[in-house]
Amino acid sequence: MSDMFTSTIAAVSTPRGKGGIAVIRISGPDALSICEKFIHPKSRKPLSSVPANTAVLALVSDPSGETLDEAIVIVFRAPHSYTGEDTVEISCHGGILLTEEILSSAFVCGAVPAGPGEFTRRAFAAGKLSLSEAEAVIGVIEAQTHAALKLSRKNMEGAVRRRTDEINAILGALISSVYAVIDFPDEDLAEMTKEELREGILRAKAMLETLSSSYRTGHAVCEGIRTVIFGKPNTGKSTILNLLAGKDRAIVTDIAGTTRDVICETVVAGEVLLRLFDTAGIRESADAVERLGVTKSMEALDEAELILAVFDASRPLEREDEEVLSRVRSRAEEGAQLIVIMNKSDLPGKADVSAIQKRLGTAPFPFCAKDPAGRTSLVSRIEGLWKDGSLLQGGEAVIANARQFSAAEKALSHVSEALLALDALGPDIACTELEAAMASLGELDGRQVTEEIVDQIFHHFCVGK
Repeated sequence: MSDMFTSTIAAVSTPRGKGGIAVIRISGPDALSICEKFIHPKSRKPLSSVPANTAVLALVSDPSGETLDEAIVIVFRAPHSYTGEDTVEISCHGGILLTEEILSSAFVCGAVPAGPGEFTRRAFAAGKLSLSEAEAVIGVIEAQTHAALKLSRKNMEGAVRRRTDEINAILGALISSVYAVIDFPDEDLAEMTKEELREGILRAKAMLETLSSSYRTGHAVCEGIRTVIFGKPNTGKSTILNLLAGKDRAIVTDIAGTTRDVICETVVAGEVLLRLFDTAGIRESADAVERLGVTKSMEALDEAELILAVFDASRPLEREDEEVLSRVRSRAEEGAQLIVIMNKSDLPGKADVSAIQKRLGTAPFPFCAKDPAGRTSLVSRIEGLWKDGSLLQGGEAVIANARQFSAAEKALSHVSEALLALDALGPDIACTELEAAMASLGELDGRQVTEEIVDQIFHHFCVGK
């Protein structure tokens, strides 16, 4: 960030390809003087005389002066722009060669290529956006569901920032009240009682618990749940994958062991995303390829957040089913969520459903993967495990990624330690923990974040945003 606000950057801000229009953005201290060299308003007035937030019709030329296009040009002046700098946006015809030539003109006249997410990074550095708001920008761009779009939009408008500001205000007031009495004992300041301090800490703790717990919904909606379809061969796992994906993603046959590798697919399931993995059927095999597939299935199970354990309702339980039950139960005890699917329930039932329920502690779900209507009921069950509809519908802040969740959890841990310290060691030591909590919240929203973390976040942005 050493050259931040010293260079003027340029990039195409619309996707590469043919289209009705393309937008080229130029931002930095010399944006207007650079653009005046190759943008000529049809009013014949210099671009620098164009009022802020005003669109003008202009001819855009190459370095030799030859006209490339007639475009709409908008001027934004610092600090009232997206980046906080002088910014010019060119809306030209959306040809690949044309946009490259206009961008080249900007470079020849003094601009430099923008890096990934550099416009938004400059907005963050200028204080136009908090870090959570900047992350929400990429969330809006990459949203695959209406829920993800709504959540990201809410965070882009400052929902998380406002909540962290509220918690910071509470912690700051507690710390300042305690330290003021300690640092200025002769000033006759009103001392905060231990109970008043405890009450304030408990209030901050409750708010942090709510914020931290929101990540369950935010993760499911924005990042996606790592979901594994697990069972012995020929229980209908690949048919379930195809049903959820809405297409023939996996080969389905009556031959056991058809699936020999882990098949991955991103699936929209109502208002949540599934990072869905169909696995090879669990059984012993002399086939080296199938054995490798079973090994990869076990690895996928070990990383699963949600397991769709599939059993054949039309057949008695076999030794392979017992292996599946054992593996699934172990992962459920480690914290993975579980939905037990009794597939082929349209056929006469022969499986011991009560035995499965007793082993896994959850009621099996009668299902027919060949019935398209079954998708709705399965998606509803998945949503019920992961989505808090009140969070999505209301104005509550929802944490949307693992980085924010980690910072919130650290802040919550320090506040919890402050409660313990208050009784055991006194208010001044408790306030040390509260200061650490404020530092963690600073990491969440960018008040106290390292440049390395900022680099990692903006690396995921596209060039031009």
